[in-house]
Amino acid sequence: MQTAKIASAAAILFLFSLTVSYGADVAKIGVVNFQRIVEVSSAGKSAQAEIKIRGEKMEADLKKKGSELERLKKSFDREALVMSGEMREEKEREFRIKINDFKSLEKKYKEEFKVLNNRLINRIKKDVFELIEEMGKKEGYLLIVEKHEAGVLYSPTAIDITDKLIPLYNEKVARQAEKDKK
Repeated sequence: MQTAKIASAAAILFLFSLTVSYGADVAKIGVVNFQRIVEVSSAGKSAQAEIKIRGEKMEADLKKKGSELERLKKSFDREALVMSGEMREEKEREFRIKINDFKSLEKKYKEEFKVLNNRLINRIKKDVFELIEEMGKKEGYLLIVEKHEAGVLYSPTAIDITDKLIPLYNEKVARQAEKDKK
């Protein structure tokens, strides 16, 4: 955290030194809100929908298996009084195995969900960062920072280029989808 603050301060000092050394040139700085791009862009909405659908399927499966465990527990509790000691121990062992299987499945689903989320978000990040680089070069930006990652606490809306970036990103995704169809 401290390193990020120092790096940010150094970057700002560097920018000010550039504006002083270039005299009349104005340092063009942009801020991008990546989270808003994920929420608003067509690819971001699509990724969120896919994540939600997968999450709901996993949750439904876990809920089904959990209710099955509850049913087995109730059945075991009713029958435990009339079972022999050996039979009771065997059923308890089977039940513990099923509980461990359930916990393993839950852990596996959490990991799959995390991997899916990271894969989709990283794909969006890669595409958006390529667009940002193109835009920065084409429009002469000296610096473009991501609002949350760079620790930007305040920036005027005039330097926020997110709204310019979203249509470009939607267009790029549409072109890519069209290209993939062919």
